[in-house]
Amino acid sequence: MAFTREEILRRLHAQIAAGRPIVGAGAGTGISAKFAEAGGADIIIIYNSGRYRMAGRGSLAGLLPYGDANGIVVEMASEVLPVVKQTPVLAGVCGTDPFRLMPVFLKQLREIGFSGVQNFPTVGLIDGNFRANLEATGMGYDKEVEMIHLAHQMDMFTSPYVFDADQAREMTRAGADQLVAHVGLTTSGSIGAGVALTLDEAIAKVMEIAEAGRQVRSDIIVICHGGPFDEPDQVGVALKRMPGIAGFFGASSIERLPTERAIRAQVEAFKSLSLAS
Repeated sequence: MAFTREEILRRLHAQIAAGRPIVGAGAGTGISAKFAEAGGADIIIIYNSGRYRMAGRGSLAGLLPYGDANGIVVEMASEVLPVVKQTPVLAGVCGTDPFRLMPVFLKQLREIGFSGVQNFPTVGLIDGNFRANLEATGMGYDKEVEMIHLAHQMDMFTSPYVFDADQAREMTRAGADQLVAHVGLTTSGSIGAGVALTLDEAIAKVMEIAEAGRQVRSDIIVICHGGPFDEPDQVGVALKRMPGIAGFFGASSIERLPTERAIRAQVEAFKSLSLAS
């Protein structure tokens, strides 16, 4: 079921007013989405890395040429949208895709039943010479900003990933409704990132991003994601130290980490049984 931008914002601001965190949940499968909704997720987001993640690959697989990211999110829609009844679902859109007419593609996503978009795969996770050359050859972060602006003009809810203060300002000017302050790949579990900011560094970065966004528009919603923000206890500690940060977006934290633990524990429990003698 698609929701209007106005309805999503009303719901999110109601959560904030009640003192409850906004929780966005990444879903790579229909069952992940179904039970994220059952757990009370405010927003569900699907994108190619969700599929790769639940296939046992690292999230960075979504940035490599293993499949058509925008095609995959359309395929995933048929698995996720029919089982999610009361929660807005956002599409992860590869805004740098040079083979898509973005206004046409965004219209298609809206007609399929998506309520909004996020910029993923994103070149924000890429640095160095490769990033510089992407920017120089027309496949840079500015294309993601442009995609968010187009979606905003179409009155879709927009919740982009931002990685620094400049991007926070750019995305807010483009019309973003909610900024997701991304501090790096999630670290925990069997395929988590090996390099991450400390919790103190991550908190400082989120606050810097939030301040920059609010310099452009004071009512911008800001939530955190990634790096050391992995488990509920850790995120709870962080949120208490980040006034004005409205919640958390979890992808690996929502579906991969619980799945790893639950399946392993269930198999171990069966293996601990004894046969009749």
